[in-house]
Amino acid sequence: MEEQLQERLLELMRNPKYSPSTVAQIEEHLQLDGAEQFKQLVKTLVQLEQRGDIVRSRANRYGIPERMNHLKGRFIGHAKGFGFVAPMEEKMDDIFIPPNATNGALDGDTVLVQVSEHSHGDRREGEVTKIVERQKRSVVGTFYGSEEYSYVVPDDKKIPINIFIAEGQTLGAMEGHKVVVEMTNYPTEISGATGYVTKVLGHKNDPGVDILSIVYKHGIPTEFPEEVMEQANAIPDHVLPEQMEGRMDCRQDLTITIDGADAKDLDDAISVERMEDGTFILTVHISDVSYYVTDGSPMQEEAYERGTSVYLIDRVIPMLPHRLSNGICSLNPGVDRLTMSCRMHIDESGKVLDHEIFESVINSKERMTYDEVYHIIDHHDAELMEKYEHVVPMLFDMAKLAKILRTRRFERGAIDFDFKESKVIVDEAGWPTEIEMIERTVSERLIEEFMLAANETVAEHFHWMQLPFLYRIHENPKEEKLQRFFEFITHFGISVKGVGNTVHPRALQEIIDAIAGLPEETVISTMLLRSMQQAKYSDQSLGHFGLSTQFYTHFTAPIRRYPDLIVHRLIRTYLLKGETDKKTTEYWTKELPEIATHTSSCERRAVDAERDVEALKKAQFMVDKVGENFEGVISSVTNFGLFIELDNTVEGLVHVRDMRDDYYNFDNRTMMMIGERTAKQYRIGDKVEVKVTNVVPEEGTIDFVLYNPNEPERQFTKNRKPRVIQMEKKPRQRAKKKGNAPIERTERSGQKKERKFYETIAKKSSKKRSRKRK
Repeated sequence: MEEQLQERLLELMRNPKYSPSTVAQIEEHLQLDGAEQFKQLVKTLVQLEQRGDIVRSRANRYGIPERMNHLKGRFIGHAKGFGFVAPMEEKMDDIFIPPNATNGALDGDTVLVQVSEHSHGDRREGEVTKIVERQKRSVVGTFYGSEEYSYVVPDDKKIPINIFIAEGQTLGAMEGHKVVVEMTNYPTEISGATGYVTKVLGHKNDPGVDILSIVYKHGIPTEFPEEVMEQANAIPDHVLPEQMEGRMDCRQDLTITIDGADAKDLDDAISVERMEDGTFILTVHISDVSYYVTDGSPMQEEAYERGTSVYLIDRVIPMLPHRLSNGICSLNPGVDRLTMSCRMHIDESGKVLDHEIFESVINSKERMTYDEVYHIIDHHDAELMEKYEHVVPMLFDMAKLAKILRTRRFERGAIDFDFKESKVIVDEAGWPTEIEMIERTVSERLIEEFMLAANETVAEHFHWMQLPFLYRIHENPKEEKLQRFFEFITHFGISVKGVGNTVHPRALQEIIDAIAGLPEETVISTMLLRSMQQAKYSDQSLGHFGLSTQFYTHFTAPIRRYPDLIVHRLIRTYLLKGETDKKTTEYWTKELPEIATHTSSCERRAVDAERDVEALKKAQFMVDKVGENFEGVISSVTNFGLFIELDNTVEGLVHVRDMRDDYYNFDNRTMMMIGERTAKQYRIGDKVEVKVTNVVPEEGTIDFVLYNPNEPERQFTKNRKPRVIQMEKKPRQRAKKKGNAPIERTERSGQKKERKFYETIAKKSSKKRSRKRK
């Protein structure tokens, strides 16, 4: 009854003819009768208002937010107190929220915002009128104070508050500890935030605590529940004979794996056979994880919550327990393994003539690395060719087929961004010692092409079956963003035929090809990437714009991605079990939208955590380089300064206040910083020389100034690698010693005042307790 009434109310208020109405008017509209129905109506209106689905005006009239000059969205906080609201309607631009209009909203909260009539240019402003749902319940930060009076400064700078910890709620934390805090009260106009410590991660200078803090900050689970481990431990560590029944036996085929040297979760194996007519048989074998992770089991529920494995420089937080990911599900050489396979017959132009999807069992003949395959194919390394003599002919066939597939992909218009990638090397204590550049060689591209082919083939198969399925989609760029990009590149003498989202991806790839090797290559490629939408999971087959394909899914990595696991389960359900009845399709029709939304969110969470860890380690790498000069390229231009990327991919900021040779204005249309007096211009892609002035590792920030040899040298304090502090049971004073960096960081502005405020509260509370005892 309640759900039906909610649907009737929303349907009524979404009607174009509806105008905001009182409770009595709504009762009349719905033709309700009697006291009980009236009570139910009032109760339902309150529930919908609390969820933010409807809004009540000051005149007690109800309507949907959009019709009441309100929007529902997610609040994006900023360290300086202001924020933005990203509307639930994805096609709408974000709304700017001034510091005095946030109404206590914190980053990630779902809010209702009233859009103001005032605006600046194209930017809309608004005021948060209601916090529909709080996102940040658990916060990671640094503990300050003692058992009697203490507070926590959140690591997330988008949460610009301090959290007061009541006496007895510290869990024994001491000053300098990284802790996890559960918030009990959120900040208001008259009171601050309060909470209690739920976990002490360790001292902020202890090895590994820095990354662990980021893991907890993003809410990524680190330990598997007991029932999950029990299920994992009950699975045999080898394939049993009865498990092979009904599967295609591919154990005698020449099948190999090609992965990074340090990879342990080998979830794909390949074999290629060149036919007499010049065509190829490509078979992609993928670990049959869904066979072991059964539907509705504790392991599947945990995999769903994690969504994906997370790779954080010196550690991996796996989606599945290591017993599976590195054991029975890993396609290790010389052992039988259960797989889900896609076999494709491909002609000399790269077209898939025919395909087959089936359960199989394989026995990989070799575990090869990208480096080995690269040296065999590109350098004909004699020693490696002798070692892998039985595999070498197939490797060259693979290289030829991969080249054919790649050529066909680019001919149809796929976009390929070739940005620099790097890898941070750390020592045993987790401190960065080197930044290595990553080069994509023929071996990485080979595996990439084969996985793309399998993903496309599986997606197309189920698209035409017209059954509920999970796809990987990349929607067309938003028309306004693409139009801005087209306007931007006209300054470089480039024009594109077609307007808005009607443009074909081939036209965009032609731009990338045309600027290859030119000075403006970086700036145009960067701006093009920013005009694109994010790829995500969906139950709708909407195609993949970047790959220029109508059909795409993720089938090839079920050990580390939950969507791939679901795709395997759907294959088993539809193809192998033949369950395509109404009950089955209705079940998946209902389940898949939520799975798509959740796994897309988990993917973004993992990417954010990986990005934060990379920024942290790169900042740590630069702490002893304060005062040194580097050459770099302007990677981004904003109204507050220039972001500079060094040759080693480290990125830092030249703040506009430090550009002292002129007063600079930001031109949003051309994405340039222009000097008022000199008309000097800075834009993305310009090469500059900078000096490192400051590094704050815990914030992952690096400050630069543009180097000018004619300016007098400024003195900078070099940062040093922090010492590892072994915490004692009793707190002790830490004195600054000559030659060593201070252990404690400088307190933030206002932090000392807040400390005194909390001390005063603690003393008053202590006196009250003393009087009571007397």
